[in-house]
Formats: sequence, structure tokens, C-alpha cells
Amino acid sequence: MLTFAAAVFFLIITPGPGVLSAAGVGAAFGFRAGLRYLFGLFLGSNLVALAVVSGIAALILADPLIRTLLFVASTAYLLYLALRIAFAGAKLAFIAAHAQPGVLAGVMLQAINPKAYAVNTSFFSGFPIWENALTAEIFWKFIVMNLIWIPIHLVWLWAGGALKKMELEPHIQRRINFAMAGSMLLVVILAGLSALR
Repeated sequence: MLTFAAAVFFLIITPGPGVLSAAGVGAAFGFRAGLRYLFGLFLGSNLVALAVVSGIAALILADPLIRTLLFVASTAYLLYLALRIAFAGAKLAFIAAHAQPGVLAGVMLQAINPKAYAVNTSFFSGFPIWENALTAEIFWKFIVMNLIWIPIHLVWLWAGGALKKMELEPHIQRRINFAMAGSMLLVVILAGLSALR
């Protein structure tokens, strides 16, 4: 469970459309206004996780080839994201928000967010915890994911406004990008080690 929790932490804390848009909303409209949008992201994230579990879990567990293919596809996407972050240059490019988004906007973003699908597929196919207790495993994975998801997204919402106001030097922004990409690569390594067991 600790390996799973570490993977959840590092994967959720690294930038994707959800956290970047939360940071953008925080920068544009402030923390309190961003809470409604964050609640939508939370609902959307859990809906995507339910869609992955209910629609794909049976296929994954029934066929080792499908499970392996989905794991490889989600891992490849995470590597792609890590490379894009590492080579983004000297700008922390938050996703811009031009109109104050609400709950529905957060849900809709997660519904079309490829990182959300890749992450949840990786979580539910790449980190087996209890082979003979699938329902308990899914339940506890949801609990752990949400206990980590909520504070991380609150921090990103707050950080969006704070980092924009700081006007950091380009070399510092580059280092932040490399640190975020390194975190995502760590998740890929943890998932690979977990799958080998």
C-alpha cells in the first residue's frame, strides 16, 4: 500500500490539465473562487476512476495480455508527459482561465483529461495489493487516492496565485520543470517495479 500511496502522491502532484488549470484559476480568480472549480475536478476525477474500474477492471483481470497492454500504454503516456514537462523551457505554463469556471467546468475537464484516464488505469492495473480481495482493494485505493488528491489540489490552487506574483527567474522555473518531470519518472519506475512482483 505504501508503494501505491507514493505513486499516487508523485503522479497527482506533477502537472497535468487538472492541477495546471487549478493553478490557473487560483492565479486568475483567487483561492475562494477556485474552490468551486476544484470541487468539480474532484467529482470528475472520481467519475473517471469509476469508469475505469467498472468498464475495464474485469477485462484487465481476466486477460493478462490486456492488462499488460493497458499498463504499457498508460506508462508510455506518463513518460511522454514527463518529457514535455522537462523540455518546456523557462516558463511555468499554467493553463489559463479567462472566465471564472465552476463545478461543471471541473467535471468536464476531467472527463476529457487523458492524464486522468492514464493515471487511473495505472493505479488500478499496475499496483496489485490483494489478489483475492478485489472489492476491498478498489475501496482502499479510492480512499488513499482521495486523501492525497484533495490537499495536493488545494496547494496547487493556492500556489497558482503565489507563483504568478513571484516572477521567478528563468533558471528557477526550469529547475521546477525538471523536478516535476523527475517526479513523474519516479512514478513510472514504481509502477514498473510493482508490476514485476
